[in-house]
Amino acid sequence: MIPSVSRPLRALAVAACALLAGCASLSADGGFGPVQDIAARKLGQKPAWNRTPEDARRSEARVAQLLQADGQRQPRLANADDAVQIALINNPELQAAFSELGIAEADLVQAGRLPNPGFSFARTHAGDDIKIERSLTLGLMQLITLPAASRIEARRFEQVRLRLAERVLATAAQTRQAYYRAVASRQGLAYQEQVEQAAEAAHELAAQMAARGNFSRLDAAREQLFYAETQTQLQRARRTAQQDQEALARLLGVAPAFTLPERLPELPPQIAAADVADAERQAMTQRLDVQAARTELDGLRDSLGLTRATRFINVLDLGALRTSESGKAPEIGYEISIEIPLFDWGQARVAKAEAIYMQSAHKLAAAALDARAQARLAWRERQDAYALARRYRDGIVPLRKRMSEENLLRYNGMLISVFDLLADAREQAGAVSAAIEAERDFWIADAGLQQALGGPVESNKEQGKQP
Repeated sequence: MIPSVSRPLRALAVAACALLAGCASLSADGGFGPVQDIAARKLGQKPAWNRTPEDARRSEARVAQLLQADGQRQPRLANADDAVQIALINNPELQAAFSELGIAEADLVQAGRLPNPGFSFARTHAGDDIKIERSLTLGLMQLITLPAASRIEARRFEQVRLRLAERVLATAAQTRQAYYRAVASRQGLAYQEQVEQAAEAAHELAAQMAARGNFSRLDAAREQLFYAETQTQLQRARRTAQQDQEALARLLGVAPAFTLPERLPELPPQIAAADVADAERQAMTQRLDVQAARTELDGLRDSLGLTRATRFINVLDLGALRTSESGKAPEIGYEISIEIPLFDWGQARVAKAEAIYMQSAHKLAAAALDARAQARLAWRERQDAYALARRYRDGIVPLRKRMSEENLLRYNGMLISVFDLLADAREQAGAVSAAIEAERDFWIADAGLQQALGGPVESNKEQGKQP
């Protein structure tokens, strides 16, 4: 039978258990709440982490609601905001990234836990004499450095949260851009189908007139070539529409069996007149990757200080001893175990920590430089795209329409032929297709600017919610 443990050993064990009981524990939401709050503040929408089957079922029901899928009609995606919300709760890659938060929180909680005490038992005998040694040890160095280690892991946990929030914003921007591409492709396809039908009618008319000798072979060949080109363009438009639909569906995490609006949203009456310097300042205050780089640098600074402080002594254990021997009174005492820096003086650990710290400092500088550059480029791209789209909407397309109306009057007055009228329609088709692409490019640039700034364009909020 093993003799009972002495009072000092029991007291040490009870104290260790009490300290362990007060350590940090895993949170109910896995630390996901701040990520949701950042997304809600910057996007007006919240992501969901499908950790349980119940969470997955709620997300599935929400996706079905946003797609307006009731089993009686084909699912329909109404606008870009609905597309973003679906991606935030259903994108598989985003759900996989959210698991990094659980890993980081587990590391944080583990850093706040005391090391388990060690118990050793030895029994020896010499004839009838029995000697029993018992010891209970605790890692004293780990206990001393526990607060510093906890602070370091807390900063790392915050860094992971910022990175995940940045991933949420990037997914939202990518989804919004994919939505505009898909809608523009669908709109261009519908218009290209109309052009192809008109070209087919012109080709048939030209062939009949050429057969009767009322049309030259050159003009008939020209109409036939245009019809062949429109068929090729129609095939390309169909392929592009399918590809863009698939790309959007992948971001949403659903099958591509949904319909989209027939047209892109109308251009806003105007965009903010803020200069590029405002965009740079906003990027530096809002960009989550810059904030995460700062948090990482702060954590590494503390880690470097801890490494320097424990350079010579990295192992320090304290233990209580009790030795029982036949015919003798029990021997009670303590022991201290310390690492002797005889061969390793810790220079390599310190040098490594210093190199990692300097690497992080340069990464922060690079992140700030990239943030400013991306903000400038995105701002200019949005300004240029808006100006081009307005030029098509307010100038080129109305002029083409007016010319078509005038040519129609001339045709009714028998001043031009039907083929002259069709030639004008071909030129109008090119202008309309270019106008659709210009509007698409503006909405894509608008989403890109929000991503580059790390949030909504502050001076553009008065324009209201996008349709």
